[in-house]
Amino acid sequence: MSRFDSLFQRYDRLFLFDTETTGLAYSRDQIIEFAAVVVEKRNGQPEVVQEYDELITLQPGTSVPPQIVQLTGITNEDIQARGISKQQVCQDIAQMVSGNTLLLAYNAHFDLSFLFYLLLRDGDPAILKGKDKIDLLTVYKDRRSFPHKLCNAIDAYGLSDQVVNSHRAVDDVLATVAVMEAMERERNDLIRYVNLFGYNPRFGLDGKPIGSITYKPQPYDSPNPLYNT
Repeated sequence: MSRFDSLFQRYDRLFLFDTETTGLAYSRDQIIEFAAVVVEKRNGQPEVVQEYDELITLQPGTSVPPQIVQLTGITNEDIQARGISKQQVCQDIAQMVSGNTLLLAYNAHFDLSFLFYLLLRDGDPAILKGKDKIDLLTVYKDRRSFPHKLCNAIDAYGLSDQVVNSHRAVDDVLATVAVMEAMERERNDLIRYVNLFGYNPRFGLDGKPIGSITYKPQPYDSPNPLYNT
């Protein structure tokens, strides 16, 4: 794994995470799978110290929509057999992000919005207060031309024989870790993207802004990225 010296000079832990959900509406839809990887520095080197992947039970009277079953392969039977409670997931997340932790995700505004509503209903959203965040999609948009999906980043960095973008949170968070490592090897400037998220001005920001984040327009074809190379 790359060294991430600039990140570990500021943070004790990196928390990379991904979600699968029943839809796109943060305040109405639910997380059905939450996966995370925790990275800390051990003996001077970054090391994955925890991998987390859980299916999450649904609110009574709700189910996984057919299109989500088709996309993710997660069925209502899977949820019933292996899902854990929302409260338990919130407790687990609180433990993983405790202390001086940096939160990272690919398309982080989406995942953070769902995480906030999960914590608001079934945990303590205050655990996110004061936590810095990096959106690796914003970084990728500054470095590569359209398209910008996670699968495109995997291909661009030559990682397709190592990881996969399967629309399962556990696979996608491991792919995010690999993409982050490739980004750091390419250019050691991830620290500049702390609390800086790009958005396409053609469509505007999807949902409510996160209070601690600075949002800047970042068109797909922008000749002036948020940070010039």
